[in-house]
Amino acid sequence: MTTQTSTRPALERSGAAAPVLVGCSHGTNDPIGRQVVRSILDDVRAARPGLEVREAFVDVQQPEVADVVTSVVTADGGSGRAVVVPLLLSGGYHVEVDIAEAVVDRNGPSGRAVATPALGPDHRLVDLLAHRLTEAGVRPHDAVVVAAAGSSRSGAARDVERVAAGLREWHPGPVTVGYGAKARPSVPDAVAAARAALAHAPRPNQRDGHAAAPRVVVAAYLLAPGYFYDRVLEAGADVVTAPLGADPRLTSIVLDRYDAAAATIAAGK
Repeated sequence: MTTQTSTRPALERSGAAAPVLVGCSHGTNDPIGRQVVRSILDDVRAARPGLEVREAFVDVQQPEVADVVTSVVTADGGSGRAVVVPLLLSGGYHVEVDIAEAVVDRNGPSGRAVATPALGPDHRLVDLLAHRLTEAGVRPHDAVVVAAAGSSRSGAARDVERVAAGLREWHPGPVTVGYGAKARPSVPDAVAAARAALAHAPRPNQRDGHAAAPRVVVAAYLLAPGYFYDRVLEAGADVVTAPLGADPRLTSIVLDRYDAAAATIAAGK
């Protein structure tokens, strides 16, 4: 992937070590969810040997992102540099406030700490979501509800809608969106609306001539199991996909975000 090597010449010319990649996730009490996030960062380490990668959180778990950024930029007599990559699928309060403030408040006069945009929207996330739907056995006439965590910030909903729009190009049946919190419709309401719409839709024919009732399938647009995924499982869908989980597509997105931000540091911007 060309973008993964794009910042190395600039860093070499600057004579400085590569900035530390701080992977910042929401945090969860779910042990499987914690392991999934660790696996994502382990994949990043494996893809970029020698790059220092640290873990941070905006809620629930420790260490907090502000503390990790502080420890990085004050290292080596204050010459350390950090790129915070939000392990979050959409923009929202955590990206625009929590992470942004952690970077700005600890940036210093030389601009040694920067934060990247969220992981999504991105066509690779659409591909990964489609892959999870295929694994779950989605059928062409099923109604798909994209279940996202949700945010009070409108930009986050726009990010999710862009991913849903990409999924509509892949799935011939209806694709709608539901949210776990802060935004509307909720996932249960979106599932109920999709089921009501299916009740009035014509029943497709299978090869043997019998009608197959379309189902409501929830595409879990979540990185890992945890509180929101548990609520999605209770939303009344016929089928729920697995969360996105660790995947080479996620690794490439994380490193693309990092490389673009690290290049601005190397250029002195």
